Order: sequence, then C-alpha cells, then structure tokens
Amino acid sequence: MATTSSNPFSFALRGLLDRESGDCGSYYSIPALGDQRIDKLPYTIRVLLESAVRNCDEFQITKDDVEKIIGWEKTSLEQVEIPFKPSRVILQDFTGVPVLVDFASMRDAVSELGGDPDKINPMVPADLVIDHSVTANVVRSDNSVQANMELEFERNNERFTFLKWGSSAFIICLSYLRVLVNLEYLARVVLNRNGLYYPDSVLGTDSHTTMVNGLGVVGWGVGGIDAEAAMLGQPLSMVLPGVVGFKLHGTLRNGVTATDLVLTVTQMLRKHGVVGKFVEFYGRGMEKLALADRATIANMAPEYGATVGFFPVDNITLEYLKMTGREDKTVSTIEAYLRANKMFVDYNEPTVEPMYLSYLELDLRDVEPCISGPKRPHDRVTLKEMKADWHACLENKVGFKGYAIPKDLQDRVVKFDFHGQTAELKHGSVVIAAITSCTNTSNPTVMISSGLVTKKAYELGLEVKPWIKTSLAPGSGVVTKYLLRSGLLLYLSDLGFSLVGYGCTTCIGNSGDLDPIVADAVTANDIIAAAVLSGNRNFEGRIHPLTQANYLASSPLVVVYALAGTVDINFEEEPIGTGKGNRPVFLRDIWPSTEEVSDIVHSNVLAEMFKSTYAAITKGNPMWNQLVVPSADVYSWDPNSTYISEPPFFKGMTMDPPGPRSIKDAYCLLSFGDCVTTDHISPAGSIHKDSPAAKYLVGHGVKPKDFNSYGSRRGNYEVMMRGNLW
Repeated sequence: MATTSSNPFSFALRGLLDRESGDCGSYYSIPALGDQRIDKLPYTIRVLLESAVRNCDEFQITKDDVEKIIGWEKTSLEQVEIPFKPSRVILQDFTGVPVLVDFASMRDAVSELGGDPDKINPMVPADLVIDHSVTANVVRSDNSVQANMELEFERNNERFTFLKWGSSAFIICLSYLRVLVNLEYLARVVLNRNGLYYPDSVLGTDSHTTMVNGLGVVGWGVGGIDAEAAMLGQPLSMVLPGVVGFKLHGTLRNGVTATDLVLTVTQMLRKHGVVGKFVEFYGRGMEKLALADRATIANMAPEYGATVGFFPVDNITLEYLKMTGREDKTVSTIEAYLRANKMFVDYNEPTVEPMYLSYLELDLRDVEPCISGPKRPHDRVTLKEMKADWHACLENKVGFKGYAIPKDLQDRVVKFDFHGQTAELKHGSVVIAAITSCTNTSNPTVMISSGLVTKKAYELGLEVKPWIKTSLAPGSGVVTKYLLRSGLLLYLSDLGFSLVGYGCTTCIGNSGDLDPIVADAVTANDIIAAAVLSGNRNFEGRIHPLTQANYLASSPLVVVYALAGTVDINFEEEPIGTGKGNRPVFLRDIWPSTEEVSDIVHSNVLAEMFKSTYAAITKGNPMWNQLVVPSADVYSWDPNSTYISEPPFFKGMTMDPPGPRSIKDAYCLLSFGDCVTTDHISPAGSIHKDSPAAKYLVGHGVKPKDFNSYGSRRGNYEVMMRGNLW
C-alpha cells in the first residue's frame, strides 16, 4: 500500500464516523475525488477504483490508471489494462476441508438438543436418541464421516503435513494463514488495517472463489502464478472489464428453489455472452433474495462464463453478517464505511442507477423448477419437459445433447441380481444421487427442503433402491446442526443420504466406485446411466466414468430422482413410486411449500450455530493436531513422494535472478473449440486405471486403491502432466 506521503490522492483521506461508536479510523474517499462520473460507475468498478486510489504510488499504480477506471464508461470499450491489488489471496487445497472436520460439531449439536453425545462414538456404530419437541427421534450414525476422515489422513498424510508445516513456516511472511474457508466465516466485506478501512477483495486459486460475490466481496479465481505474485505485492494486470447489469424483480413462486433460479440465470447469461465480464445484480427483486440464494448464483459465475457475479451490500447482507457471528459494532462500522464511500445499496433511499455495458432482466415469478444436463451446466430443462428432452437426447447424434442410441434399444431393460435382490437398469437409470458440498448445501432453504422431502417420502413408504449410491456432504458444519435440531437428518439418513463429510465429493469425481455388480451391469450392456447431484458442474467424464448422463439439480430434487430411480419421468403425470397400501406417490405429495420451509428455517437455523461452529475452526481435530511436522524454515523435499515434489523451476535457483529472457520460436501447442473446461487443462477427478498417470503411480509402488485424485496430487507435476495426456 502506498504511503500517505507518496500517494497523490492523500487529499482524499477522510476520518470514518460510525453513528454508534463515533470516530473509528480513516479511509480513502472516492466521492472526495469530486468526479461526477463516479456516481454512475458499477459497484464492482468502484471497488477497483478504491484499490487504485489507495495504492497509487506513481510506480506500480499511477494517476493515469485511476483515470482509466473513472472513465470506465468509455475505456471499458477500448480493452485498456489496469493494475489491481486485491485485499487478500486465498490458496486452495483440494481436499483440505476434512482437516478441520470433527465429530465435535455433531456432539455439540446433540448435547444442545438433550441427547447423549457419547452415543455418537465415531468408532462404534450406535443409535442416538434426541429429545426433540414432544417426540423422540433416533439419529443413526453409520460412521461415514469418521471413516472418510481416517481415509483422508491415511491417503493425504504428506499433503496435510506440508500444509501444517506451511502454516507455521510462513507466519513471519504472512499476517494470517488458515486451512479452511467457508463463506459465512471467511468474508470480511470491509477490512481494517491499522485503522485504515477498505473493501474486502480477493483472488483465489479456485473457481469457487466467486461465492463471496454474494456477500458483496469482489473476488474471482486465478492461476497460481497470479496468486503468488499478488502475495508478493505485485498488482494483477487485467483488462478493465465490461459490466453486465442483471435486473431482478418480483419473488420466487411457491416451491421454486434457489437452484432453479441459478440454473435459469446461468442459461440466460451463457446465451447473452459474459466471458471476461463482470455481472452485477440489482433491482427491487434483491430485497426478497436471501444471502444464501445470492451466494448460490455467485458461485456459478464460472459456469455462466463471467469473472464475477456480484451482489452489492445491502441490509440483507448486514443481517447475514450478524447471524453468522459478526459483532454488532463490526457490522455497524461496515455499513458506515460503505455508505460513506457510496458502495451500499438502500432500497428505501433514492439512488442513481449505475451505467452498464449491457442489460438483462428477469422476473423471479417466471422461474420454473428445472435441472441442467446431461453434459453441461447451462443446458437447462424444465421438469415438465424433462422426459421428452431425455428421449430426444437418446435419439440425437452424439454431442452435448445426444447419445445416438438406436430406436430399438432405447427402452431396453437389463435385469440382474443385486446381492440376492432382483434389480434392473435402463438408459436413464440413476446410479448416483449426491447432495454435494457446493453452495447448494450451505443454503438452509434447499437443505431444509431436502429434509422435508425425505420425511414426507419416508412417512408415505417410499424407498431408494439399494443399488443407487447416495450421499450427503454439506457445504458447512452448521448444516449438520440445523438438520439435527429440526429432526430432519434422521429422514435423510433413513433414505440413504448419510453424512459422508464436508469436502468436495461427487461434483469433482470423488463419489468412489459403484458396487461392482452395478458397474458390470452398466458396462456390459452399454447403459447410459445417470447421476443427479446438487453441484455446479456436470461436464462429460467429470462425475464418474460410468455415468454418461449427469444432471445438476436442487438438493430436494436429488432426493426425488433417487426415489424415482430414473431421469426418464414426467413428474406432473407419473408417480415417483408406490408407497404404503400400494398407493402411487406423486411429486406434489412430498414437495414442501415455501411457508413450510421458511417456518423450519426460522426456528432451527440459529446464529449461535454459526458462532459455535467457527469458534473452534482454528483448533483442528485430534488427527490434525497430532501430525508431526518439521520446524525448518525451508521445506525438505522427499524425492520418493508421489504427492509433493520439488517444482523443477526451483532446482538450480540462485538468490540472484538471471533477469528477463526473450521467448523465441514459440508456437501454439493446442487450439480448442467451445466448452473446454479446467478439467481439460488440469484434471481434478479420479485417476483412471489405464491412464499414463496411473502407470506412473504403479511404477512408484502405489496401489490402484491408493491412486486418490488428480486434485489431491497437484503437488506433483509428474502426475499432473500425465493427467493432461489422458
């Protein structure tokens, strides 16, 4: 940050007054620049402007750079470059989340409800009785979380040791280093550095970084080189982005979920074309859009192609900050700063509508229940059209919406014996149904909806076929607490959606193997098997090698499709299944109303849950705390490690850099068409047994069961470059 004496905009430094605490520090005021063009700037561009003003030193960031940003309305059309210094950098570790997952969270929740936490012993299967309201519910623990966590530590010991070493070795260089992030815990919205206030902004080495856009934080995913440069104080050189304004009005209809909304928004923005642009949401419809719903939309920014999907801070944001454990004084100061710097939206006050490069508009009342697939997140299909669309996919030539299955084979049913039970599969049969750990499973509304669907289905006598692999991986430990408190975790577990952990699961290909009997039936008969998941991505080959059809859906619809057992169904006309007394059960019989969901959310999702969960976030768990790590300042590379290897560009490095070198005779390695994803560039999912990476690992003594994933082995370039070949 430029010193006051060297900053040509030091005249804009102002004292910050909080109506509750009075004088609380200083800030760089962009209104103090006295330029009327600022009033028309999109909120995201105001954040870029503030950063440039605050860090202006006439070397890395100049007055000309500030002028380019102020003149955004014209300069954004000219592809001008600007420097940007984010407030923070997040370095993602692929499966680091389980490091801080402990049974303590569940035990605390059980104790709060009057249950016996000792009966949830992670080492011994047991029934746990919870006194909930008048009735007694039994929550069954199948030890999935503990078993998965032990496996994580067994497989990833080298990586976790490296992380723990780094958390202490870099403490001199870095003011703070954590090993876990969640939206409700991580985002600061406004930062305070020695009494100087400024907007929170972040560059992260993960595409899910955009989740924080829902909380009014400008941030997006970048590559490791950009992130490392930012950590060393270098500004990111970026093209001043165009900003697309997306106006929302109205409210969602009864029974429509945030996932239905985000899939609709994704399709609209993908069609509009927002690659390389910022998207900024505005309009009176924002008043009815919960923070968790906003985060769900923001998290999908990579899928609709935008750099960010931003929601400016308003009163809903402030209430969310309070609910998730921020002190009232902190929230008051955040509001004071943003209002003073014209970065706060108050729908009860007259405001100047920002100027945007282009505009989109959506009436929330027009959103319909839907899913997306079978191969791309923006190929949205309404539920009422799903059956017809599926049959069209079977018929169509091979492509994003086609499998070219001959007409006489489209309805073929394959029967087989599944551990003594007659089972059958056909094209479109669901073999994986996963409530995964993206923002959908940090969203109380959709998670409570999922619980209510399973409760109603259970009471009516519906079951999930045992050959369908089901799982529940919440996006936050808080979810476990409110599902326990509401008594709904019982019903999710009874229908097969047992808690398996809190990290990346099916969405990234970490669902694990199918039962060998099911796998053999799929491969031997060329079945187009389906997976339904509440994640962000469903690109071909990403979810599971044996599921050629993959659909994104809301968490409650994941449950519904698991109950139906197929995507080849019209829920308006066909029953999900047959319940007690041979009675057909339809979707309308088990789908909860918006009012039902809202009542349970308000009575069971409590601020104290967020506070208690994240109060323990830096304590780790016994397995993490017991890791023995070296204390040296320089990491000792193990030449035999297949997880962590010394980067080749470190070898032979001296304290005196050789200086810039010219690049000569460079040529294009590959030229791609549409829909090339990060999976093609740097795969993250499972390592196939016949891949070059697998052969490398076997050659180094790694057994196939211990291959783990590409994401977990990103610390070894030998594995990753072979993943690109596959």
